[in-house]
Amino acid sequence: MKKQDLLQELRNIRSVAMASVDAQGNPKNRIIDVMLADENAIYFCTARGKAFYQELMMKPVIAITGMNASWQMIRLQGEAEHLTKQVMWIDKIFMENPQMKQVYPKDSRYILEAFKVAKGVLEWFDLGKEPINRECLRMEDDVQLLQDGYQIQTNCIGCNKCLSSCPQQCIKQGKPYHIVQSHCLHCGLCYELCPVHAIRKITECA
Repeated sequence: MKKQDLLQELRNIRSVAMASVDAQGNPKNRIIDVMLADENAIYFCTARGKAFYQELMMKPVIAITGMNASWQMIRLQGEAEHLTKQVMWIDKIFMENPQMKQVYPKDSRYILEAFKVAKGVLEWFDLGKEPINRECLRMEDDVQLLQDGYQIQTNCIGCNKCLSSCPQQCIKQGKPYHIVQSHCLHCGLCYELCPVHAIRKITECA
C-alpha cells in the first residue's frame, strides 16, 4: 500500500477514532471525521471551545485508528499541524462536506479550526486475508519501516516450537528461523515458547 492510498482510505472510512493527550498526560479518545485527504496528508477540524482543540494546541501529537467494512485497519500516529488561512480551509471543508452546514449553519462554522496530519507513521493491517497482511511506512518519505513485533536471533536452535505453534504459520525454517513480518499477528506466542530465549521484541514502527 502507498501512503496516498492509505490516506484516501482513512477519508473513505471517514469517522475514525482520534486520540490526543491532556494536560495531565492522560490519553483522550473520540470519534472525529476525516474531512479531506490528499496525497500527503489528512485534514480534520474541531471547535476552539472543545477540550480536543486545547489538547492539540498544547501538545500536537495524535493517534488515529479506522477500520473499513473489509476488516482492514489503518493506524496513523503523528503530528497534528494547526493550519494557517483558517477561513479558506474551513470553507473548503464545508464545500467537500456539505452536511456540516446543518451542524454549524452560516458563519458559526468559523468557531472551527482546521488541522492536518502530514508527519508520522502509517500502519495497514488486513485481517480479511489468509495469512493476515500488515505494512508500516513513514509518511514524510513513504518509506517502509521494520514493524513492531518479534525477531528470531542467531542463537535459535531450530527446535521447531515457534513454527509449529504460530497461528498464522508465518515462521520459516532457516539458520536462524525467521518471521515473515508482513504476516505476523504480533501475539508473542513464539516469544513465550522459545526454550533458549532466541526471540526478541522489536519496536521500530510507532
